[in-house]
Amino acid sequence: MNKKILVTGATGFIGSSLVKKLALTDDEVLILVRKNSDLTSLTDVLHKVKIVYGDITDRASLDRALQGVNFVYHSAGLTYMGDKKNALLYRINVEGTRNVLQASAAAGVTRVLHVSSITAVGIAFDKKPVDESVIWNFHQIDLEYARTKHLSEVEVAEAVKKGLDCVIVNPAFVFGAGDINFNAGRIIKDIYNRKLPFYPLGGICVVDVEIVADTIITAMKKGKTGERYILGGENVSYKQLADTISKITGAPKVHFPLPFWMAKILKLGLDLYKNKNRISKLFNMSMFRVASHFLYFDSAKATRELNMQYQSHEHSIRNAYEWYRDRNML
Repeated sequence: MNKKILVTGATGFIGSSLVKKLALTDDEVLILVRKNSDLTSLTDVLHKVKIVYGDITDRASLDRALQGVNFVYHSAGLTYMGDKKNALLYRINVEGTRNVLQASAAAGVTRVLHVSSITAVGIAFDKKPVDESVIWNFHQIDLEYARTKHLSEVEVAEAVKKGLDCVIVNPAFVFGAGDINFNAGRIIKDIYNRKLPFYPLGGICVVDVEIVADTIITAMKKGKTGERYILGGENVSYKQLADTISKITGAPKVHFPLPFWMAKILKLGLDLYKNKNRISKLFNMSMFRVASHFLYFDSAKATRELNMQYQSHEHSIRNAYEWYRDRNML
């Protein structure tokens, strides 16, 4: 029997990739978008999905959108690394998630899949990859985005206690084709354009968007209620990542390691510099502080229980770069 599915955050990088895969099935796919949303990322599949206007911060719009819906993929959220949008981060990531969960329960939705973040899991302070069982330790960095993603999972746990069937996925740093807003892809663009002459001393877990979208769909079917699944791939230092990007794009190698203490001094100097556009937007202190740590993750649980596939980080970087290059976006 065909199912009725609603996707929030459908115009985002992960959300749009997910919608494209769901649109290939026989299920009825609804996408929740705001009136002013940019639908560019979904151009190819708009004829196969139904647009529903609403906003996760507006509970009444969710009640209307969820009528008769069986499954909800909640991938809407605000990703912002800084401290200038704290109230908005809380409103969208925490209160918005609470609204989706409560409206889903009221509408009799069968299951909700919550797309969280690895910042809601933790940091590998000793470089040893952490798994789903780690106690959240991101508070030591004081990043409001991470705090709100953590609190959104607390909301999910509350909803599960009250009887709603929910599963959580925690994608790592997602690269690949279709990243029109240059989320993770910003580092490719900036190394290519020689705007990043240095690299931070930490490391990240890289995963391809295609793998993430496929595994999210599997998690909806096979994930255990109330459980979280890290969707990651290869753990690489920023030095390795920068070297790979240089190799694939043909850009000069990034040679200078930049410790966090030195970055703070450099930033003070750059703030007085007239032509700021010559340095990457990635160089803000919140982002650089996170990048000075190791966000290394163990995705064995998703591999074991959700049959998640593995690709090298080089594969994902190449996919993203070629997609940008073919569209003259670099």
